[in-house]
Amino acid sequence: METMEAILTRRSIRRYTGERVPNPVIEEILRAAMQAPSAGNEQPWHFVVITDRATLREVPRFHPHANMVPDAPVAVLVCGDLSREKHEGFWVQDCSAATQNILLAAHAKGLGAVWVGIHPREDRVFGFRKLLELPDHVVPLALVPIGFPEARKPEEERFDRSRIHSERWEHRRGDD
Repeated sequence: METMEAILTRRSIRRYTGERVPNPVIEEILRAAMQAPSAGNEQPWHFVVITDRATLREVPRFHPHANMVPDAPVAVLVCGDLSREKHEGFWVQDCSAATQNILLAAHAKGLGAVWVGIHPREDRVFGFRKLLELPDHVVPLALVPIGFPEARKPEEERFDRSRIHSERWEHRRGDD
């Protein structure tokens, strides 16, 4: 799949067939994640690959927007390692770029995925820390359930010219 096609056709997929995602495909997706840019090339990410059904079933107990997780054959937890920070606070942007790469790589491989936000919600961070025994210096940012989509969603046009400003902010009716 060509890059622009992947970007323009990617959709959040929350329903999966249950078919297993092969390990080499998961590794290829994680290879794409680790190609993300990072501040000072610190690469502060760690990834926890979760396939255990019992573990996946626990996630919706503490995350109110994760009802699709138990139905996914695999989920990847994207974490930031604060001990690797060269530029304080940029781990969030770095790990967000890695998360987007996961979404795009999964889509390019014919899989469906969705970004389930965790950080900065302390209850969600605590839930993942406890469930997966994460060390204190590792902060869970996002969970990405991945699987073969139950159905294909149509492309959605999101381009909005009114959100583009040239040289400086152009005040329009309704702007603050």
